[in-house]
Amino acid sequence: MFFTGKGGVGKTSLACATAVALADGGRRVLLVSTDPASNLDEVLGVRLSTRPTEVPGVARLSALNIDPETAAHDYRERVVGPYRALLPASAVARIDEQLSGACTVEIAAFDEFTTLLADAKTTADFHHVIFDTAPTGHTLRLLKLPAAWTGFIDTNTTGTSCLGPLAGLQGRITLYRESLAALSNPDVTTIVLVTRPEASALAEAMRTSGELKDLGVAHQRLVVNGVFTAHDPDDFVARALEARGRGALLELPERLAALPRTDVPLLSWAPIGLDGLRRVFRAPVDGAAGIGSPEVPVDLPGPISVLVDDIERDGRGVVLTMGKGGVGKTTTAAAIAVELAARGHEVLLSTTDPAAHVADTIGDALPGLRVSRIDPAAETKAYSDEVIAAAAPRLDARGRDLLEEDLRSPCTEEIAVFRAFARSVGEGEHGFVVLDTAPTGHTLLLLDAAEAYHREVSRTHAAVPDAVRHLLPRLRDPQFTRVLLVTLPEATPVHEAAQLQEDLRRAGIEPFAWVVNQSFAGGAISDPVLRERGVREAPYLAEVRERLARRVAWVPWYPEPPVGSACLRRFARRVAEPMPAPAIAQPCP
Repeated sequence: MFFTGKGGVGKTSLACATAVALADGGRRVLLVSTDPASNLDEVLGVRLSTRPTEVPGVARLSALNIDPETAAHDYRERVVGPYRALLPASAVARIDEQLSGACTVEIAAFDEFTTLLADAKTTADFHHVIFDTAPTGHTLRLLKLPAAWTGFIDTNTTGTSCLGPLAGLQGRITLYRESLAALSNPDVTTIVLVTRPEASALAEAMRTSGELKDLGVAHQRLVVNGVFTAHDPDDFVARALEARGRGALLELPERLAALPRTDVPLLSWAPIGLDGLRRVFRAPVDGAAGIGSPEVPVDLPGPISVLVDDIERDGRGVVLTMGKGGVGKTTTAAAIAVELAARGHEVLLSTTDPAAHVADTIGDALPGLRVSRIDPAAETKAYSDEVIAAAAPRLDARGRDLLEEDLRSPCTEEIAVFRAFARSVGEGEHGFVVLDTAPTGHTLLLLDAAEAYHREVSRTHAAVPDAVRHLLPRLRDPQFTRVLLVTLPEATPVHEAAQLQEDLRRAGIEPFAWVVNQSFAGGAISDPVLRERGVREAPYLAEVRERLARRVAWVPWYPEPPVGSACLRRFARRVAEPMPAPAIAQPCP
């Protein structure tokens, strides 16, 4: 059973709640996270590893994280180990070097995933294996890899997969074919498409459903998480939130409407810990259980526009928005880009997230603002054409066949996207570049792999572009690159951003500021469920302000969808204030 969907829709909470419910019902369950930024440990309240760990307090439930770096280490040892006693140290070091790239990390994680999926002996002790997956873009790639690698190996006639990071794939083709068969078998695999009652999350669920059906993975269910019913008819925010959700579900695409569907109410508490998880499927349909926390006065930070005051002083540079999926990275990036353009700067707004749609967020054109996206397919073709053109004069027909076959490997896309990312950062030398990044796990792999990609690009016949060579110094320059960590005022997003901050610091990159988004704090809300959520934000707001961030901006939840330049400027300038009177979801002026 795979739980997938847009970042922030509640995949981990629902996967954990389902696993606990099945185990409590007498089934033996293995819960697996494929997300490089897994939150299973915090949600279950137990420290996990890459091997099944029994979850205290839940008989018959075990859990593990697929850790890409650990998987890559094991994979390297599987490939290099047999040669250590046979080859000179320099030759072994050379093989190690070839296996140090980001492609090896992806292959190794994929190898772990397929073993759990298709090797019956590995999961023989369990009735169910539940996969809590990374946000959609990363997961779609993971689920497509069995077909991609099977096809690559099937058509590989020249033996390039015996070299470099692909070496360990030899002998695994049977496992990959069995993985494909398991994914396509409705008696074995169920895809749970998790969504919020929001247009963007439903659109992503729709896209995921279609792409998986094209792969033959057709046994799907839909779970709509966070369905909200207003309790206080005088609360404008509550009425608007309910109306927005109902409107989105009324527009449910036909393909999603045809799936079996479960609605889960918006809860007044965060489902963390076994007690909270066990209450998820027992909560009243209005989600109002657990109300009554004492209210604590909160000193709220200023708006995003205050951060822009600092960002614009140098007249150029790169702004990166990072954080957990679903926290508002795209909206924050778009709002900063619009604010900078409105102040007269030349701005490029782009994204590394294959699932993001920055152009839809901007809506109308704005002088000085260009909008683009890194298109993996287009970048892969351009990169492959460039490599072949550079190498062709030195190659005979056999060599060209080898090179073309190597470039058909799924690894090529990772290198091509990385180069495009470096090129976008380089444009910050001549104006402002605002980059919306993919959710944490994928972004970490992108950044941590920078030097490894540099080596991989160097091994090809193409010259290393200046943008790649200068990428790390640019990212580490605090006068050039400003990283904004975006979070919701809740435990998991705050702690994931805190971990990301530590990872960035280890890479020599110091975050510029934090943005706390979609807050219900501030005392302007009377609906009991939303007010309770606002009260429970207090410790996380304090944690961000007092322990984690040098600068903080705060954005309240607001009825209007943040789409279009006028709304985005209001998003950047929002402060705590009484909500306007009684119209619902009025368009921005």
